[in-house]
Amino acid sequence: MKTSRKSRRIQRHYGRMHRAGGLNLVSLMDIFTILVFFLMVNSSDVKVMQNNSDVTLPTSTADQAAKENLTVQVVDGAVLVQGREVARIDAINADDTTVAGLSEELAYRRSQWTDVPEAGLEVTVMADRDTDYRLLRKIMQTCVDEHFRQVRLAVESEVRNG
Repeated sequence: MKTSRKSRRIQRHYGRMHRAGGLNLVSLMDIFTILVFFLMVNSSDVKVMQNNSDVTLPTSTADQAAKENLTVQVVDGAVLVQGREVARIDAINADDTTVAGLSEELAYRRSQWTDVPEAGLEVTVMADRDTDYRLLRKIMQTCVDEHFRQVRLAVESEVRNG
């Protein structure tokens, strides 16, 4: 029995579609190699805080590692929260006890928490070692007033030999 040319073409076409496909192991090994490399690079225990080159932190001999939390920076005449400018230093009056823009931002961030711990929320203040203490005191007071009572000052870790 002869089959028509059209039916032979259809059989060849469906025959190709039902063949078992091969697995390309080279590509799979490349993907796993990249995945392993990524995991090795990102699995270190060192906590690195984002630091601008214009902020020279004071040194410390503390052995306790830094925790990642909300960061308030004093950089280039501005107060930043997580890198976003919230206040200008030249706009802060000498008789102010708090920083208005910082207070608003911290109040907003606190409102994102459903349950504020009794000890207060954590915040890290990062400022140059030459920053005026009166400004630091205003920033810390603002943090405490907005229930960010666990205030930490960012410092450079002193390298110890031996």
